[in-house]
Amino acid sequence: MELIYLTKYIIITGGVVSSIGKGITSASIGRILRSHGLKVGAVKIDPYLNWDSGTLNPYQHGEVFVTYDGMETDLDLGHYERFLDVELPGTANITTGKVYQSVINKERNGDFLGACVQIIPHITDEIKRMIRKTSENEDYDVVLVELGGTVGDIESQPFLEALRQLRNEEGYDNLMFVHVTFVPYLNAAGEFKTKPTQHSTKELRSTGISPDMIVCRSQEPIDDDLKRKIAHFCDVAYDAVINTPDASSIYEVPLVMEKENVKQYIADRLKLDIDVDSFKLTEWSEMVKSLKTEDPIITIGVVGKYISLEDAYMSIREALKHAAAEIGVKLNIEFINSDVEVLDTNILSNLDGILIPGGFGERGIEGKLEAVEYAIVNKVPIFGICLGMHSMVIQFARRIGMKDANSSEFVRGLKYPVIDMMEEQKKIKQMGGSMRLGSYECKLKKNTKAYDAYNEDLIQERHRHRYEFNNKFKEELVNNGLILSGSTVDDFLIEMVELDNHPWFLGCQFHPEFKSRPNRAHPLFVSFVKSVYDTKSN
Repeated sequence: MELIYLTKYIIITGGVVSSIGKGITSASIGRILRSHGLKVGAVKIDPYLNWDSGTLNPYQHGEVFVTYDGMETDLDLGHYERFLDVELPGTANITTGKVYQSVINKERNGDFLGACVQIIPHITDEIKRMIRKTSENEDYDVVLVELGGTVGDIESQPFLEALRQLRNEEGYDNLMFVHVTFVPYLNAAGEFKTKPTQHSTKELRSTGISPDMIVCRSQEPIDDDLKRKIAHFCDVAYDAVINTPDASSIYEVPLVMEKENVKQYIADRLKLDIDVDSFKLTEWSEMVKSLKTEDPIITIGVVGKYISLEDAYMSIREALKHAAAEIGVKLNIEFINSDVEVLDTNILSNLDGILIPGGFGERGIEGKLEAVEYAIVNKVPIFGICLGMHSMVIQFARRIGMKDANSSEFVRGLKYPVIDMMEEQKKIKQMGGSMRLGSYECKLKKNTKAYDAYNEDLIQERHRHRYEFNNKFKEELVNNGLILSGSTVDDFLIEMVELDNHPWFLGCQFHPEFKSRPNRAHPLFVSFVKSVYDTKSN
């Protein structure tokens, strides 16, 4: 009889407070297991009613991460892709909206044969089906499933019940629970407090789930006595209490968890066939060391309108770090608010490079245009992504005499709408999922900075936008010096623009930050950061 190897599941829940680091914890566990040759996937469950992350406010939810197949997802999928060095499908992000819409569609189609549709079994069955779909499509050895929010949230209850059922159905050896909590330090008492962890674990148990491992987040390391106390009161093994104190870099967390012997416990608990005595994170460890380079220092300004929440530019920030580590320089990132009447040139004068990220809406656009003008005049390397590229094209057009050049996203009835909406987009009235989304091919022109960076004729990058370079003005812009270095294979849509007489002036319609990895920096970011360093050195 042929043995069937079942996918193992590691479920990560959170307690005490939100934003505790469940995503990084999940990704770090995955990195450790992947380093031992296991094929690891990940699923993020978001209990909100939105169908996807596309219309969520960046101030509240951080950036929207786009998968290769065009799903707008939670930013934690970015962590998973960077740590695991994989490309996850859109099905890896499950929301309450997706679950309920699927169930209602089935009910309307008569799939339930007139049964009364209920949370149990219909909603919980659909949650389990969506989780299993990820492993079925990719044949993963291990799938990490992170439940967003904290235990006790009303909206999380159906998911916790589904996960409890999943444990029973998959079998004890094939599924384990990891609970991430916060252990606060009270200055007045002069000690750490474990009560929040105890209560959070008790709350989880009330749902029928007993954690196999507890990951204790803290500002400073906790001692063995505290671990024993948590193990005793939360009814887990001492070896299953893992401490991950604050680190200088998120990429250090796998190394911290490796020292805590997480690998051994998980391998024993799930009966994984790996060599637990070997250290497989050597390359990762070297990458972490390179992130700590102290000299030389370069300063790059990210000019945007969501700077009060750095997570709104999470992937861009990490992609810059990856490139700096590969080049061997220390990176200082300054987030500069573009939503001002006049951009302070004194701030810009302290920058070695400028990056203008993507975004939507007119607010803050003039500040971005000022940053482009400053970069052109002062020969400062500048990188524009999506709306950043639009800003470059608009400002260039204004400089060559198109006085009211702009994007039709911001102003109607323009004489020079150098950025305009795609014709097929003009027919779409709804908001969510109505853009050019996901991975598309881009053809590169030789003897350009874009081609030199990639050293390839054809690339694939991820998109998220409605507006494009307006081909009506292509000839005039090119004749005045704008280089069109990338386009779709049929040459219809312009994907990349450059200027020749400049250290590094490049804009791209797509979002290269989504494909950057800490151990494999994106070539455009490497080229940009290297130019910033070379320009400063000269």
